[in-house]
Amino acid sequence: MVEPVGNQYVVARPVYSENSFGEEHKKVHRYHKTFLDRLRVCFRCSPQKAKNIATGLLPITSWLPAYRVKEWLLSDFVSGISTGLVAVLQGLAFALLVYVPPGYGLYAAFFPVIGYFFFGTSRHISVGPFPVLSIMVGEVVTKLVDEESVGNSTLTNSTALDKEKIQVAATVSFLAGIFQLLLGALQVGFVIIYLSQSLISGFTTGAAIQVVVSQLKFIFQLPVTGCKEPFAIFCTLGKIGGQITKTNIADLVTALVILVIVFVVKEINERYKAKLPVPIPIELFVTVVATGISYACNFKERFQVDVIGQLEKGFKPPVQLDMRVFQSCVGEAFSIAIVGFAVAFSVAKVYSVKYDYPINGNQELIAFGLSNIFCGAFSGFAASTSLSRSGVQESTGGKTQVAGLLSAVIVMIVILAIGFLLESLQKSVLAALALGNLKGMLMQFKEIGVLWKKDKYDCMVWIVTFLCTVILGLAIGLGVSIGFELLTIVFRTQFPKCMLLANVGRSNIYKNRKDYGDIYEPEGVKIFSCPAPLYFANIDFFQDKLITAAGFNPLRVLRKRNKALRKIRKMLKKGELQMTPKSFICTVNGLNDSDEELDNNKIEELDQPTNTADLPFEIDWNGELPPNIIVPRIDIHSLILDFTAVSFFDVSALRVLKATLKDFIRVDVDVYIVGAQDGFLDKLERCAFFDEEIKTSMFFISIHDAVLHILVKKNGDCSPKFKPMKEMGSSDHYIINTNGELRNRAYTIPTETKF
Repeated sequence: MVEPVGNQYVVARPVYSENSFGEEHKKVHRYHKTFLDRLRVCFRCSPQKAKNIATGLLPITSWLPAYRVKEWLLSDFVSGISTGLVAVLQGLAFALLVYVPPGYGLYAAFFPVIGYFFFGTSRHISVGPFPVLSIMVGEVVTKLVDEESVGNSTLTNSTALDKEKIQVAATVSFLAGIFQLLLGALQVGFVIIYLSQSLISGFTTGAAIQVVVSQLKFIFQLPVTGCKEPFAIFCTLGKIGGQITKTNIADLVTALVILVIVFVVKEINERYKAKLPVPIPIELFVTVVATGISYACNFKERFQVDVIGQLEKGFKPPVQLDMRVFQSCVGEAFSIAIVGFAVAFSVAKVYSVKYDYPINGNQELIAFGLSNIFCGAFSGFAASTSLSRSGVQESTGGKTQVAGLLSAVIVMIVILAIGFLLESLQKSVLAALALGNLKGMLMQFKEIGVLWKKDKYDCMVWIVTFLCTVILGLAIGLGVSIGFELLTIVFRTQFPKCMLLANVGRSNIYKNRKDYGDIYEPEGVKIFSCPAPLYFANIDFFQDKLITAAGFNPLRVLRKRNKALRKIRKMLKKGELQMTPKSFICTVNGLNDSDEELDNNKIEELDQPTNTADLPFEIDWNGELPPNIIVPRIDIHSLILDFTAVSFFDVSALRVLKATLKDFIRVDVDVYIVGAQDGFLDKLERCAFFDEEIKTSMFFISIHDAVLHILVKKNGDCSPKFKPMKEMGSSDHYIINTNGELRNRAYTIPTETKF
């Protein structure tokens, strides 16, 4: 019964152990499905289920029939044109990160959009090249294509080298798509949960640094060949430093001017996004201006700048994939698949929450898998979603993936008809545009200070991920970072912050005894809390902390007592010990048997419970003992273990826990376990945890139930300030008298609180 009294409440109920609670409140029997039951449900078919599966695998069939032409078409049209123009420029720019001719970036901006239009579940993300994914593919290209063998090659050899790079990029993208498709088909979209926000942030920031270094060769226009990871970034910087005197000043100045303009306008877009109807498409403006100036002033001939050159019209036939590449880049392809999905799903989730529609992680894997397979087959490279491009699509009014389809049409027009207009565009401009799109990623450095204040473990994950990504490369760095992240989780559970609890405010609230001054600790009672699961890795740590909190090692005390009993029996047998009403009398000055002799004599018996039934007197182990017999005294009689936060345990932990509890019980310390999760006792019974010493009666519903039970049981030894009294006419209700010593300043607590 609960009775509200102003801003207080009074609860009147019995003191519950798990047994008594189970007797009074019977559990409802629930049928738990077996594996066969789940298989039957999985393979059972009905018209509705078939329809749901079809619409799930082909989401376009669910949203396209409900498309509001009059309301959405104009917005999607404007958004599609804006996004398409940005996609063209980003496709050309990000192709440089993959070390393939710029025109192939247009394929990566076209084919994935078509696949995602039919199979994707997000309405707002713009699918296509992403700088982090592009640099990951570029690392594979650098690894498998040997540029050093070309050197000062002829045009024919250079063309053959480009074809080899295109084939490697397409093959690894195809393989990444296969991995994504398999993961989606196996319904394992949950793999995204192993990439925390801190890890993704640190990884993308490290990848941004890799992108910056990779684009320096185009900004300075230096003939720098790619380096193989790990430590590729230092190799690249060394090569650039060695050729820095060969810098093309025209390219450098152009890139710096473009960078300054792009960063300034992007900052304006960010600060005044609430007032601007659409973000200023600065990439489009600077591209048009830079292309016009380069063409009009003939920069290629006058300043020997490196330009895009001829863009081949039309689409390429399906590329022939190299099986040797499949075998050489399995790990990298899997990393590309995971990172691409993680970034895209994170962005899609933001928009799904904002506009209140569902997205399916497994279907997203299938959509990106098919898109990358499609793209890789036609000479493109791996795609995800670009944050800036998706922002353009959403902010310009995009409602559905019809906007994405229209953006693909714009890209197709460039590929088929007007690509020649971009032939005079400098590669240094594309490099500057690629770096300009990294502004958001580079600004993530600010998160270090914020994370350090919020959670130092997350901050360490960010820093380690960033350093591993920069130093070891993207694929190896990602693997090491995930391992470190999982290690931090193990570390947190392996070394939990165990604590002793005490009663606060003379109520039913128990908190860390070090944090409060107005606490009450029942005499002879220790309340120990462990906020972590118990398993093989932390059970020894738990045992050590429990023994430290108790103030003694129960096993050592037990062995000391059994050694003392051996000595007492031997002295009685020889007539060397006599008992008087007040004390023991020893008739000899010393004992002949050393501790070592006693230890070697049936040592296994020292760990058994003490048995004093054959002695002619009672032994008080905390009282006076015979001369020359020293046994540590124990100042507690009850130990409460708070298992409220123990979510699971394994067999190894149970074995150690059982042995530890038995040691406490055998030295006359009553042990109580409180707050056990549902099913805890059932599993303990299955594991044969209970016996004559460890019984189910030691389990209680809450800490306060156990404390009240102990105070009643030890009534004669309780502190007078917190002495329980049975209420008249009741056998299981108690009144705890606080004597009015502690008060809350906000309100007055009654002198007696009824539980």
